[in-house]
Amino acid sequence: MTTTLDAPLRSQDFVISPFENLGAEITGLDLSLPLNEADFARVKQAHLDHHLVVFRNQRITPQQQIDFSRRFGPLQIHVLKQFLLANHPEILIVSNIVENGQPIGLGDAGKYWHSDLSYKALPSLGSMLYAQELPEEGGDTLFADMHKAWETLPVALKKAVEGKRAVHSYTATYSKPKFGAQWRPQLTEQQLAEVQAVSHPVVRTHPENGRKALFVSEGFTTHIEGLPEDESRDILQALYDHSIRPEHLYRHRWQYGDMVFWDNRSLIHLATGCPDHLRRKLYRTTIEGDAPF
Repeated sequence: MTTTLDAPLRSQDFVISPFENLGAEITGLDLSLPLNEADFARVKQAHLDHHLVVFRNQRITPQQQIDFSRRFGPLQIHVLKQFLLANHPEILIVSNIVENGQPIGLGDAGKYWHSDLSYKALPSLGSMLYAQELPEEGGDTLFADMHKAWETLPVALKKAVEGKRAVHSYTATYSKPKFGAQWRPQLTEQQLAEVQAVSHPVVRTHPENGRKALFVSEGFTTHIEGLPEDESRDILQALYDHSIRPEHLYRHRWQYGDMVFWDNRSLIHLATGCPDHLRRKLYRTTIEGDAPF
């Protein structure tokens, strides 16, 4: 006799609807319920096909977000331990909220284009960002398709960067001012030891779909190895400018209940900011990836 515990998980009736440039939304899926293997496979394939999926109308706990994220791989703990969710260190609080004179989360996260944790030897496979509190205006997130950026890159630029490697550093723009207030604490020696600079290919190959993508960003890339400083700077700026052409972009306008899951091997992203007096809080989990090649 089959018990309830042994019964197979039911499939959920959900819809995957692609956006115009990149990304897709998933409606009718409840992530507070465990996913069977078939449903999980559909979600994973949608993420690979579209590089970004938006799960609409979610009501999940921090532990449920962590458990779902872990199905894609080990989770990475952010270096700014003071902004991790209490009792759930896998979750980074992204927020501009100040309580008792202290920021509760990383208030200026993502204000330069970047791929999460590209400054690690094993950069992120993907990130999940779940809305908790949203401002009445602003707060959008922009995403750029780095596969399209590579595929449409002028031939001369392709030749200039093929086979080259670039250095990524967490501190590349850490102390640079960007619109709005700054909530970046001074890094301790121990924290600096956790984020030593690394070298990655300028053009990486996606380990699951085999497509090439640019893998540099203004947020974390400091220079291209083996080139004079001015030449490296000029080439990187040309790559940055080309990467964020309008036809490569998706703008996410947050709704309550949204959880966005993007592929850091395929995309870079940017937080567009919101007025300082409007509260914004999101929970981020980050999934470990492979060494770029």
